[in-house]
Amino acid sequence: MGIYISKVGKMVKFVFDLDGTICFRGQPLSVDITAVLEDCLQKGHEVIFASARPIRDLLPVLPESLRRLSMVGGNGAFIAVNGEIQESAAFEETTVEAMKEIIAAYQLPYLVDGHWDYAFTGSETHPIYQNLDPLKLAKKVALQDLKAIVKIVLFPGTQHQHILAQLQQLNISLFEHTAENIVDISPNGIDKWTGLKKLGVEQNQFIAFGNDANDASMFKHALKSVCVGEHEVSKLATLQVPSKEAAVINIIKQLIECQAPEQF
Repeated sequence: MGIYISKVGKMVKFVFDLDGTICFRGQPLSVDITAVLEDCLQKGHEVIFASARPIRDLLPVLPESLRRLSMVGGNGAFIAVNGEIQESAAFEETTVEAMKEIIAAYQLPYLVDGHWDYAFTGSETHPIYQNLDPLKLAKKVALQDLKAIVKIVLFPGTQHQHILAQLQQLNISLFEHTAENIVDISPNGIDKWTGLKKLGVEQNQFIAFGNDANDASMFKHALKSVCVGEHEVSKLATLQVPSKEAAVINIIKQLIECQAPEQF
């Protein structure tokens, strides 16, 4: 399928979600995906990563050659350039206390991220644990020892609906990931689009790739958007491709070449 971008040869900003979009099953970027992203850069385009992962857990899935690029982590809560966090958005103390009360009332396991360190009480068999600080760059601490809380993941189990109803009364940004049975929480007003704006990205001036509900804010403001795999967020996308590495590579190649006259 051909792709049309209004100005052939113009530098384009490409924004990529990671898990389930350009890296799969929790593994680092493959050699082939890395090669097509490096080709994108060589052709004069810009590449930005926008992930639910905090920067600490985002860096390990990237080859060193791509770690210098601009990044949005924690669904917009973290901004990083050259592998260094430039800005992070923390919850208000009253909101943290309310969430702690919910955690205690339902005895919820959690993953809570501070600026760099984290608190974790979830199961080590859960897929999210496999992606947690694989390079051992941070410290696992008690929840009360995190001075500023930037991101929270709750594991609601069978109490999902009751907990969700409680959380929705709080001043937060909330994303459900039903396949993993987790609730991903960021400070109010924080999402991937707000993070991109802090990096100077403008509306209708970028192409977004994603695969989940937390990519909706990017899709709404992108010039073009590509949903990878089957998800309701595809309703907001310009194009949907199978959740297969070869299909993702093919569409990236078409977009960076910008030579085909057909539109989506």
